[in-house]
Amino acid sequence: MHKIKTRSNLGLKLFSLAIVLSIIGLFFVFESSSVKSYHDFNDSFHYLKSQFLFILLGIAAMTFFSFFDYHKLYYLSFILMVSTIILLLIVLIPSVGRAGGGARRWLDFGLINFQPTEFAKLSAIVYLSSWFIHKERKRFSSFLILLLILIFLIMLQPDMGTAMIIFFISITLYYLAGHKISHLLFLLPLAGAGFFVLVKISPYRFKRILAFINPSLDPLGITYHVNQILISLGNGGLLGQGFGASKQKYLFLPEAHTDSIFAIIGEELGFFGSLILIILFMYFTYQLYKIASNATDRFGQLLAGGIFAFFGFQIIINLGSMVNLIPLTGVPLSFISAGGSNLLISFALVGVLINIAKKAKI
Repeated sequence: MHKIKTRSNLGLKLFSLAIVLSIIGLFFVFESSSVKSYHDFNDSFHYLKSQFLFILLGIAAMTFFSFFDYHKLYYLSFILMVSTIILLLIVLIPSVGRAGGGARRWLDFGLINFQPTEFAKLSAIVYLSSWFIHKERKRFSSFLILLLILIFLIMLQPDMGTAMIIFFISITLYYLAGHKISHLLFLLPLAGAGFFVLVKISPYRFKRILAFINPSLDPLGITYHVNQILISLGNGGLLGQGFGASKQKYLFLPEAHTDSIFAIIGEELGFFGSLILIILFMYFTYQLYKIASNATDRFGQLLAGGIFAFFGFQIIINLGSMVNLIPLTGVPLSFISAGGSNLLISFALVGVLINIAKKAKI
């Protein structure tokens, strides 16, 4: 009886944390986007309404997957992966995929724009988890080929941030499946060489590396984005400028409501307010770890481990780039950044975890 109550509490905690984080995100999406929203659509609430719609859809998805037996995902894994590859190919077709910001990443369904790369994260977690529970499918070469196909299709858009997340999720699952660490060590020089080639063939990525190394190199050019982020965080100080008092949201800071939203949070809430949000994320990921470590079966362990990697790496990469610990990448901050596809997938994955928690050994 005590175990059942504990599992129920854990699921409720996850459900509540996801909603609390998304409400915080909704508030700051409006805070950071109202000026741009009015400038682009003559409606200060455009991005707010869009984010609110996806939160409702996300909560519905989370509720559904919290009752959907996660074992059934095993039988859907192949369909999910094939569908992902097809969508990643379709989005590259000029007459179908919608372009923006120098990338072709969206499929336009009228009221809703969907990003197939976000679906690829979910598919990679489910497919690799179902694949690695079978010993005969632990061949490193097969794993490597699948990983290279996914990353290649994602980089054609291009979307290096998502490619990195897929890579980290995949090697985490490979490790959790009990494979030799020597295989993962082999991936390091391969990944390093691939990163070097991608930077070499793309002046844009090379400029981001330069901006990371020396933010003062070209304040009005290649390092503009980094500098505006640092200005936002610097303006915040310890206690912040106060709600609604951000100056950087007045079209100074690029991607203020999406990938760079943490800079606006830091400017308005300061160091201590930002720290509270980070602690909230740490508590959230700790709950994910508890579920992963107490799952009752191998498939549940791998699924929960992959979801833990998804949220962990996404949060670390976004926050790391905001304080210039790593180069800027187009990775959203889970539940906080504007972006319907990532929000929908995040809620769905939390729903899967809640379902795993119902059967966990707690």
